[in-house]
Amino acid sequence: MRISPDQMIFWEYGSINLNLTIVTTWVLMILLAMGARLITRNLKSEIKSTRWQNVLEMLVIMIRDQIKEVGLNKPEKYMAFIGTLFLFIAVSNLLMIVPWYEPPTASLSTTVALAICVFIAVPVFGIAEGGIKGYLRSYLQPNFIMLPFNIISELSRTLALAIRLFGNIMSGGLIASVLLSIAPFLFPIIMSALGMLTGMIQAYIFAILATVYIAAATKDVKVKNDKNLKIVQHG
Repeated sequence: MRISPDQMIFWEYGSINLNLTIVTTWVLMILLAMGARLITRNLKSEIKSTRWQNVLEMLVIMIRDQIKEVGLNKPEKYMAFIGTLFLFIAVSNLLMIVPWYEPPTASLSTTVALAICVFIAVPVFGIAEGGIKGYLRSYLQPNFIMLPFNIISELSRTLALAIRLFGNIMSGGLIASVLLSIAPFLFPIIMSALGMLTGMIQAYIFAILATVYIAAATKDVKVKNDKNLKIVQHG
C-alpha cells in the first residue's frame, strides 16, 4: 500500500525523478489555467450571463468576502494569491472522486511547497504595507526579547500548515483504501462523499490560515506606523 503518490515513479535519472505527484500537479495546473481561460474569454456585463460566469462570480465574491471578514480591508490585493491557493487545493481534493486518482496534496512535498509560498507571501505583503523597516520592527514587539520567539513562531506555524494538510489528506486516503478492500461494494459512495467534504474543509482551513497570517503581518506593521506617526505629530 502506497502512503504517498511520491512513491510511484515513472522516470528516474540519478537523484532526479518524475513521480505521480509532479505529473498530477502539472495536469491540475493546466486544467485550472485552461478552465480560467475558457470561462473568462467571453465575460459579459449584462444581467443575463452564462452559467459558468455566474459560478465564477459567486466564487470570486465568496473569496473576497472571506478575506474581508478576516480583517484585510482591501481584499482585491490578496485575492490572486489566496484564491489560487484555495482553488488548487480544493480541485486537487475534489478530484478524489475520480477512480485511481491520487491528489498531490497527499504528498508532503506538495504541502510543504504550498506552506513555503505562504511563508514568503507574509513578509512580502507586510513589507508592501509598511516598508521593510516597519515589517522588521514587528518582530521586536512587544519588546526585543521576543525576537527569537517571533521567529520560531513563524517557522513552526509554516510547518504546522504543511503537516496539517498532508496528514488529513493522506490519512483519509489510507482509511478509504482499507475500507474499500474490506467491502468494495458498500463504501465507495460514502467514502467519496466524505473525502470530498474533508478535502473542501482542508482547502478552506489552509486558505483562511494563510489570510490570518497575512492579516496579522499587515496589521502589526500598520499599528506600529500609526503609533510612530502620532508620536511625531504630538512631539
